[in-house]
Amino acid sequence: MMPLTMADVGSIVSIKKISGNDEVKQHLAELGFVVNEEVGVVNKNGGNMIINVKNSRIALDKTLANRIYV
Repeated sequence: MMPLTMADVGSIVSIKKISGNDEVKQHLAELGFVVNEEVGVVNKNGGNMIINVKNSRIALDKTLANRIYV
């Protein structure tokens, strides 16, 4: 298991765990980041990421991306 920030651009990974308080977990769940969901890494720029999740592209900052484990 590793943070999403460690995944390579172009890879498709499955979410194993989401860390953080309930508010953070709820926010990520509303964006589509839930356990067992497959997400694709579209781009990385200085720690910030663009992620493909449920047919949408979502931009995440490094802090949030580090809370998602794949």
